[in-house]
Amino acid sequence: MAWDFETDPEYQKKLDWADEFVRAEVEPLDFVFPHQQFVPLDGTRRKIIDPLKDEVRRQGLWATHLGPELGGQGYGQLKLALLNEILGRSQWASVVFGCQAPDTGNAEIIAHYGTPEQKERYLQPLLDGEMFSTYSMTEPHAGADPTLFKTRAVKDGGEWVINGRKYFSSNAKTASFLIVMAVTNPDVSPYKGMSMFLVPSDSPGVNIERNVGLWGDALNEGSHALIHYEDVRVPDESLLGGEGQAFVIAQTRLGGGRIHHAMRTIGMAQRAIDMMCERALSRETAGSILADKQFVQGYIADSYAQLAQFRLFVLYTAWEIDKYNDYKRVRKDIAVAKVVMPTVLHDIAWRAMQVHGALGTTNEMPFFGMIHGAGVMGLADGPTEVHKVTIARQLLRDYRPTDGMWPTEWIPGKIDAARAKFAEYLEHEVGNL
Repeated sequence: MAWDFETDPEYQKKLDWADEFVRAEVEPLDFVFPHQQFVPLDGTRRKIIDPLKDEVRRQGLWATHLGPELGGQGYGQLKLALLNEILGRSQWASVVFGCQAPDTGNAEIIAHYGTPEQKERYLQPLLDGEMFSTYSMTEPHAGADPTLFKTRAVKDGGEWVINGRKYFSSNAKTASFLIVMAVTNPDVSPYKGMSMFLVPSDSPGVNIERNVGLWGDALNEGSHALIHYEDVRVPDESLLGGEGQAFVIAQTRLGGGRIHHAMRTIGMAQRAIDMMCERALSRETAGSILADKQFVQGYIADSYAQLAQFRLFVLYTAWEIDKYNDYKRVRKDIAVAKVVMPTVLHDIAWRAMQVHGALGTTNEMPFFGMIHGAGVMGLADGPTEVHKVTIARQLLRDYRPTDGMWPTEWIPGKIDAARAKFAEYLEHEVGNL
C-alpha cells in the first residue's frame, strides 16, 4: 500500500535551496522593483534578474511543471505545488522560476493545441521569460457567464476580423500577444461556437481603453485592461486549436490556473502566520507578551488548522492531476480548492493584522494587500459561488433519491431491517427465556 507524506530527499534538497534563494535573492526585488514583474526586462533589471534565472536553471528548477521537450523538468503538479508554496511569498519569485501566471496557463494551451509555427513564434519566447502574454476572455457585461460573450470573429478571405470588448485582460499593457476568445459561429451552442486566436498586442485595432487597477492603484495605472478590439485582422494561422474549440481549451487552461493560484496562496498565508507568531513573541502588553494571551493563541491555532487542511487538500489535488492527466476528471476538487482559498487567506491575514494592532492596518505592513488579494481570488477564474454550484452538481451525481417515504437512514426502518436479518437468532433467544 503506497501512502506517504514525505518528499523524496533529492527534491527536498532543491526545495531547501529554493527556500533560501527566494528569501535572500528574490524577495528583495519586491521592494526595489515593486509591481514590475510583468514589465519586459531592460537595463538594470536585466543585469540583476537574468543571473537569478540562470541560477534557477542550473539548479534544475526552471518551469518545473513542463516536460523536457519544452525546457522544463517534467516534475508535474505535485512537485510544482511544493515549490509554489515557497514562491508564493514573493511577487517576483514565479517570474524568476519561469512559472508566473497567466503565462504558465497560456504556455500550457499553446504547447497542447498550438501548431509548430505558433509554438516557435509564441511559446518558446514565453518559456524563455522574454515575453509576457494576456488571456483576454472576460467581457464587461457577461460576468461569470461566457455564454453571453459578444466579441465576434468573422472570416474574411484568409483572415479573421475581430470586434468587441474584453475586460480584466491582465498584463495587456506589457504583453507581447493576447489569447482572445471570440464567437465564430453564433448559430450553434456557445460551447461549440467560440474559438481562440493568438493576437499580437501591436496589431492595428487593439485599443486599450483603460488600465483598470485594484483598490489603492492610481486610476488608469492598473494592469487589468479594458480592451476594445476594432476590426482587428489576424491571419487564419492565428486560430488556436481549431474553430469552435474555445471551451475545450479554456477548461484546460483555467483548471491549471486555479490550482496554481491555490499553491501560491499557501506560501502567502504561511508568511502571514510567520509574521503573526513573530509579533506575538515580540510585543508585550498588560503585563505579558502577546503570545501569552488566549485570544492570540486562538488566532495562531485557528490559522494553523485552516492552513494545514487547505495545504493537504491542494497537494492531494495536484497529485490527482499528475495521476490522471485530466483536468476534467479532477474538476470537482480543483473547484473545492478554489472555493476554500479566499477564506483561508482572508482569515489568516486578518488575524495577523489584528495581532499587529494599528501598525497592521498601515501601508507599512502587507496585510491589507493580502486581504484584498483574497477578495480578488474569490472572483478570478470564476466566482466562488459558481464553483460551489459545480461542486454540488458533481457530488449529487453519485447519489440517488430514496424509493420510499422515509430516508434510508430512518432509524425505525433500520431497526426493523436489523431484526428481520437476525430473526431466527432473536426468536431462539426469546424461546430460551
